[in-house]
Amino acid sequence: MFKRLLPLLIGMSVCGVAFAQNMPATESATTHTTTTTTRTTWATQPPMGALTEDAVKTAIANAGYKEVKDLKFKDGVWRSEARGGNKQWVKLAVGPVNGKVYVTDAPSKLNEDEIKAKLATAGFQDVDDVEFEHGLWSADAKSAQGNKVDLLVDPDDGSVVAKTDD
Repeated sequence: MFKRLLPLLIGMSVCGVAFAQNMPATESATTHTTTTTTRTTWATQPPMGALTEDAVKTAIANAGYKEVKDLKFKDGVWRSEARGGNKQWVKLAVGPVNGKVYVTDAPSKLNEDEIKAKLATAGFQDVDDVEFEHGLWSADAKSAQGNKVDLLVDPDDGSVVAKTDD
């Protein structure tokens, strides 16, 4: 957990310094300082220890899909389209660390209440806005440290696939 937070904290502190701007003094000699901080989250970049693009393509191939196209890291997971054994194109999401392939129109084995219970057991609090879309559950919650987070959750076992600062 700390290994994943360290690059984020370093990046936030560097960006905060880089974007700090002092506004020129006005005639009344009042000085205003504006600071802009850019946050990098898992939603836009793979987390530390994430699979490489080649490893994701291998995971998709091992799941029985061919001709992977439009592979991009988006919304906390790898997303792409791939041609299945029936020659039909399907949209996929791939866990950034676990490499599990999720078909976006596949049904969930767990329901909303089960997802909430799994997240509470994992230490998350105030779980709400739980929705099943694009093959994964999404939820808003607070981490054990009290930070607001967005979560993507495995529809089969309720494990957290991706976590993004809210």
